[in-house]
Amino acid sequence: MCDKHNNGVNCFSHVDSGLPEVMLSCTVNGENVCAHIDPTMTLLNFLRRDLKLFGTKEGCGEGECGACTIIMNSSAVNSCIILALEAMDANIITVEGLNKNGKISILQREFISNDALQCGFCTPGMLMSARALLDRNPEPDESEIIEAIAGNFCRCTGYVPIIKAITSASKIEREGMKND
Repeated sequence: MCDKHNNGVNCFSHVDSGLPEVMLSCTVNGENVCAHIDPTMTLLNFLRRDLKLFGTKEGCGEGECGACTIIMNSSAVNSCIILALEAMDANIITVEGLNKNGKISILQREFISNDALQCGFCTPGMLMSARALLDRNPEPDESEIIEAIAGNFCRCTGYVPIIKAITSASKIEREGMKND
């Protein structure tokens, strides 16, 4: 935490527009959320500033790098270019929502096992793009994986370990479904 935050000062970058606050109601990681927000606030700022979900990162602030990727209504989206109000009544999943009962997901485990993360900055967005892909296509081929993560920029891994991790998670998840 920064010195400002520890002193109770809000250190986030959202500048209040001065417009009247509006009510936002949505579901985030399975929890119903209702809050009064500035109508100009981005979904990224709402998640980080108001809900304290710091896994979603701000990279470029222009929807180009994918660090802020979340799943909204089953689609991977860049939360930095979506107004929070656009999430009215939406179902949102952030990287924090991948954990179940305090355990990391198969996808997260495979990212670790396959060294698909190094500095870790892109990892939450990459995981969310991968999760959205696997939710709609449990058995993607390599070209589908590459397309799904094309909006996520990684400076460290060279993408090969990420593709391997997603492929491995896909296989393990499918085998798990057969055993259920």
